[in-house]
Amino acid sequence: MKAIRRFTVRTVLPEPLRPLGELAQNLRWSWHSESRELFQSVDEEGWRAAAGDPVRLLGAVSKERLGALAQDRRFLRRLSAAAEDLTDYLTNPRWYQGQSSELPAAIAYFSPEFGITAALPQYSGGLGILAGDHLKAASDLGVPLIGVGLLYRHGYFRQSLSREGWQQEHYPVLDPNELPLTLLRESDGTPAHVVLALPGGRSLTAHIWKAQVGRVPLLLLDSDVEENHRAERDVTDRLYGGGSEHRLLQEMLLGIGGVRAVRAYCRLTGHPDPEVFHTNEGHAGFLGLERIRELGGEGLDFDAAVEAVRAGTVFTTHTPVPAGIDRFDRELVGQHLGDGGELPGVDIQRVLELGMETYSGGDPNVFNMAVMGLRLAQRANGVSTLHGAVSRQMFAGLWPGFDPEEVPIASITNGVHAPTWVAPEVFRLGARQIGAQRAEDALMIGETQRWEPVAEIPDPAVWELRRVLREQLVEDVRRRVRASWRQRGAGLAELGWVDDVLDPDVLTIGFARRVPSYKRLTLMLRDQDRLMDLLLHPERPIQIVVAGKAHPADDGGKRLVQELVRFADDPRVRHRIVFLPDYDMGMAQHLYPGCDVWLNNPLRPLEACGTSGMKAALNGCLNLSVLDGWWDEWFDGNNGWAIPTADDGANGSSAGGDPDRRDDIEATALYELIENQVAPRFYDHDANGMPARWIEMVRHTLVTLGPKVLAGRMVRDYVGQLYAPAARAHRAIAGDAARELATWKARVRRGWNQVAVEHVETGSVGGFPELGSTLTLRVQVTLGELDTGDVDVQVLSGRVDDADRIADPAVISLKPTAHADINGRRLYEGPLTLDRTGPFGYTVRVLPTHPLLAAPAELGLIATPAESEGMTAGILR
Repeated sequence: MKAIRRFTVRTVLPEPLRPLGELAQNLRWSWHSESRELFQSVDEEGWRAAAGDPVRLLGAVSKERLGALAQDRRFLRRLSAAAEDLTDYLTNPRWYQGQSSELPAAIAYFSPEFGITAALPQYSGGLGILAGDHLKAASDLGVPLIGVGLLYRHGYFRQSLSREGWQQEHYPVLDPNELPLTLLRESDGTPAHVVLALPGGRSLTAHIWKAQVGRVPLLLLDSDVEENHRAERDVTDRLYGGGSEHRLLQEMLLGIGGVRAVRAYCRLTGHPDPEVFHTNEGHAGFLGLERIRELGGEGLDFDAAVEAVRAGTVFTTHTPVPAGIDRFDRELVGQHLGDGGELPGVDIQRVLELGMETYSGGDPNVFNMAVMGLRLAQRANGVSTLHGAVSRQMFAGLWPGFDPEEVPIASITNGVHAPTWVAPEVFRLGARQIGAQRAEDALMIGETQRWEPVAEIPDPAVWELRRVLREQLVEDVRRRVRASWRQRGAGLAELGWVDDVLDPDVLTIGFARRVPSYKRLTLMLRDQDRLMDLLLHPERPIQIVVAGKAHPADDGGKRLVQELVRFADDPRVRHRIVFLPDYDMGMAQHLYPGCDVWLNNPLRPLEACGTSGMKAALNGCLNLSVLDGWWDEWFDGNNGWAIPTADDGANGSSAGGDPDRRDDIEATALYELIENQVAPRFYDHDANGMPARWIEMVRHTLVTLGPKVLAGRMVRDYVGQLYAPAARAHRAIAGDAARELATWKARVRRGWNQVAVEHVETGSVGGFPELGSTLTLRVQVTLGELDTGDVDVQVLSGRVDDADRIADPAVISLKPTAHADINGRRLYEGPLTLDRTGPFGYTVRVLPTHPLLAAPAELGLIATPAESEGMTAGILR
């Protein structure tokens, strides 16, 4: 008989063991090894059965065992020490508390997914893991973050394989009462909730669950509540599931409902209200509209509210291609946000303009969430240096007239939370070298000098560590392969070969990630005979561990998985290459440390960052990757290998736009690197039986990449480069200041068509221009109704290429010299110093200027000399 209702009965812990419940409810245990070891000692077999989840463990442990532990003085001392350590972590000042008082009192961080731990499966891939690492690092540093997301009752999906190797999806039901969550309640004990108005008089209600991530609260909105009709209950059913309207409702709940959840949490707990709102990808962009609605209720009109909202908003884009951006039909958005829907009193046409693709090639009939995110954020960033450049190019149409280099999208390269991803064995080796506290600080905070002692670790210690980690991976792989084949229908009698899968002394390559086509899961299979030769080489064999999920609706990705699985099923090579289904955080924490080489071969430049290689590097794994994402930035020739791409001149050839030829070229480059460089170095042992050059690369990787790839470094960059300026702007652009700025922008936009550069002339230096000479530049400008204080007249100068394009120009502002002449023109003057030899050029331009603008290109307005008059650049040769 099937139960008609399901609920969880929680264990009542004996009084001496009550701190166990508090430790289990704070997700710090997921990156704190002492806490995990304490839970494991409660019941080792139960810990394995609970897959390392303390909440499940405590729900299953027997009363007798609990009674015995309540009398065990040694265990109680360990429990008391763990509880005191957590209290110290939560209450004592950390890095943030020692910084400037100008920092924000609180930051709200919105993301559609969060990967904190496998015990809270609310993530699909890199975006969620990054968001989880962001929260953990913020907690370690004491940054007052509030995370905001959705609680998906089915998570993403669990992956298995059919006998034929086809991906199959399973959606387990998640009971919040079985998860490390608590329900946010009002003072009278009733659940706190948020309500969104829907068309036709319907409503969407969501409860607010809280996961405590160290010092950081993570609020997760849940629509599966009795107040909702069936359709509304299913809004938070699956991550990235459903059709367009379903996704729209999810994103409305995340953005609009998320702001309301933050307000409720701050009201009920006394937490400071956020001064900065961080939108992690466009999915949460509607949060800006809710804040506009709030400010409208405080007396600000739409334009002033937009300026106030922009000032305190940070937008991070993770998408290197337009196809990865959420776009909704304008009419659908209008139905849900207009009269009879959400945001009453807000002009729906103004809202729709925020998401309109007004640039060349854009579709005016869609509502673009990334475009809205950029228009409602005064500060934006990509997630690596290369991705920042790609993003500036991709969104340049929003700032017409400006070179992509000046598009106001910065770069902060992602990082990973080392305490989560570094194997305990790696940490213990570091602790023996520099002490436990210094090792912990190095993982959390970074800074180069903290990692320098790693260079002194002796070769035998490094090599023994690498073998131990590889051996652990081999054991885990064999267990997973056996379970996968049993699930595919194999009997125990036919699985004896699994005991020989992988070898702890063979060079091990890892490849694990989502399976969209651009990540090229099957590039390694372009020449299967050559791959087979590498796997079965008599002296220098390799072995490969592969994992990854295709999106449930992506049959192309599923075919790639099946192709890889069928190759790995071949009895000739199945002991050397495996595909592990159901890739998740639990698998990853064995996979990254156990591999010697981490493979990444995306289509450049489509990998925004690619943090899996960072996690591997922190464990002494070397990267073998296309120069994309973070690897393009930090590859130095000694920390791994760069796979040549078909269009970079490698091998003297180019793919010429043919994707098959491109893949052939890059696969060949991959094989040659492995055969001629990677494998020989791994197997080149000295008289002591160790590969000294390989070990040196491992040490170099840890010393040079360790401080860079940390989420602690990343969060410190966000605080200094984005959060602190956003907080200052939030305080400056409020009330009357927001109204004044909005009025000024409207006046400038209205009058900009009258602004023109009329004439440019340069005083002579006599003879030929020489290095160090100074010219006097005079520019006549028409400003129309604007004043000199509204504009900045600039000269840009520097070396020019054959097309007269100025590379890396020096920018100097010119000064007005007199009142307007009879025709309303103003004269600007200034020096032009010839500070470089060779072809040298200059041009002038006029930009709006105001002390509250965050970037010169913010308004997207520019006036330059008319090219027809030959004044775009004066070339001095």
